[in-house]
Amino acid sequence: MKRSTNKAITKAAACMMAAVMAFSMAACGSSASTETTAAETKAAAETEAAEESEETEAEAEETTGGTLKVAMECAYAPYNWTQSDDSNGAVQISGSKDYAYGYDVMMAKKIAEDLGMDLEIVKSDWDSLIPALQSGKVDCVIAGQSITSERLQSVDFTKPYYYASVVALTKNDSPYAEAKGVADLAGGTCTSQQNTIWYDSCLPQIENANILAAQESAPAMLVALKSGKVDYVVTDMPTAKAACLAYPDFKILDFTSTDDDFEVSDEDINIGISIKKGNTELADKINGVLDTMTTDDYEAMMDEAISVQPLAQ
Repeated sequence: MKRSTNKAITKAAACMMAAVMAFSMAACGSSASTETTAAETKAAAETEAAEESEETEAEAEETTGGTLKVAMECAYAPYNWTQSDDSNGAVQISGSKDYAYGYDVMMAKKIAEDLGMDLEIVKSDWDSLIPALQSGKVDCVIAGQSITSERLQSVDFTKPYYYASVVALTKNDSPYAEAKGVADLAGGTCTSQQNTIWYDSCLPQIENANILAAQESAPAMLVALKSGKVDYVVTDMPTAKAACLAYPDFKILDFTSTDDDFEVSDEDINIGISIKKGNTELADKINGVLDTMTTDDYEAMMDEAISVQPLAQ
């Protein structure tokens, strides 16, 4: 690079000047000459140090900047949703007049800011999130995805950016409203969102459950419950809390403190940021940001997202 060549020339010139001055002053043999030589050598060293500092700053600039493209549904409160303005710090959706906000957007903003990057939110259907990542359309997906072994075959994940327990959600006047454990849900008509552990793993644990077809999105799942199409749905705690704000007649059935809870593994409840296979550089950078946060930070951020979510989704 031109910068490296100039630096080499400057270094060489500085060294030659220092050598010439040292020889010249030594020939004179005076104390003053010795002091001058020391001053010139110090000046050359300071010049070299300054140039190295400038080069380091330039290299740092090359590793930051740019745009972080993040995919999400923009329809999965409280993780992410669509709204008509930029209130609360919402980010405009790429190619749209609408804006996205929620826990995932808040997290994306923090990551982009800490990495010195601009943020672009790309709206995508749930089933299109991983393909968008694999095709290079986006850099990462922040969309409430569980870090499952199945997904890990297609993409890489960062460490968890949230830990979400699994619950059931019913209506206050439902015959299942007083359920104390999974066994009490037996025989009920139910559903959940497609391609989630809620539908694929949790619903089959309910004895004699009448499991309807999976819903394409979280809002569709909630509408199925609201309309009376099902007796209950299975989801995670943040989604359930957000749903209860939008639908006051909903009730959360939380079995996590009982001996009759849904059987899930850590990979089922650990929510991560997915990245294209092999992109360890971006994974390391995002993990570096997450390392500065605690589970209390996550909960506080999620509570804030729930408190400002639109009531109609």
